[in-house]
Amino acid sequence: MLNQVIIDGLAFALPLLVIAIGGIFSEHSGVTNLALEGLLGFGAFSGGLCFTILVQFIPFDSAVAFYVSFIAAALGGATFSLIHALLCIRLQANQVISGVVINIAAMALTGFLTAQLNQSFFSGSSNKFFLSTAPRYTLDLLSGLPILGGLVTNVYPFEIIALLLVVICWFLLYRTRFGLHLRACGDNPQSVDAAGLSVARIRLVAVMISGGLAGVGGICFAYSISTNVSPAIYFGAGFLAIAALIFGNWQIIPTLGACLIFGLARAASFQLVLLLEMDSSIFDLAMIVPYVLVLVLLVFFSKNNRAPKALGQVYDKGQS
Repeated sequence: MLNQVIIDGLAFALPLLVIAIGGIFSEHSGVTNLALEGLLGFGAFSGGLCFTILVQFIPFDSAVAFYVSFIAAALGGATFSLIHALLCIRLQANQVISGVVINIAAMALTGFLTAQLNQSFFSGSSNKFFLSTAPRYTLDLLSGLPILGGLVTNVYPFEIIALLLVVICWFLLYRTRFGLHLRACGDNPQSVDAAGLSVARIRLVAVMISGGLAGVGGICFAYSISTNVSPAIYFGAGFLAIAALIFGNWQIIPTLGACLIFGLARAASFQLVLLLEMDSSIFDLAMIVPYVLVLVLLVFFSKNNRAPKALGQVYDKGQS
């Protein structure tokens, strides 16, 4: 049971972490991003559409379609995030309202487009893109060990992709000049402007990175949780990622810890329901466990959080 909790917990926590890191990039640049839920949904839609086209109309192996769909999801999420960037950076709209509007628009738009595309091109009337089951791999030599066995058993390929993205993003944010400039935009944008750099351009790139990562996380959930792209992809993971990055104090490594807590708690609640042979309706109740943990953790730990100083503030060159 413990190994199964680890297996399922990692499959949920790692895509959640990728989405949360996207939020960290955006908010470290000074742009509040409550649109992660919509961005992950549009990214999943883009990846699902790409997969559906490749497996039906082009003689590619499904494994190729699987990996190409991640690129499409990243591009879709990054493209859709341009709306948030336009509203918040160019038009100087309220960033919270912009995020809420994008979430609502993404849910309506992807549901409509999926139904129309299925009806017009894929000979169906469903509002879902059905995906093949993602392959899973096991390192047999270590799979029987407690705890460690759970780390190398039934591993999705996207979990490896997620770990690689975490390493790349950590290096980009904390060990490069771009990362330094990006973090400065969220703490003291005037100093960035005084150095001859464009605050608006850096924030635009950060928001697009946020959208791309959210899209990757969305397609991960589409392959693992539902094996399809549908309105059900909007199940609150974007908001849970926001809670994780706040609990992680806008730092990648502590946010990893928060995502692991949420993922393992979710998996443990499901395993407990199975162990006690409860009614299937209890599964829906078990889904609230990560969100209850969010409330508890934020109550006790949010007092010490230090958000970027210029987070949510419209940059004005005239400010002193």
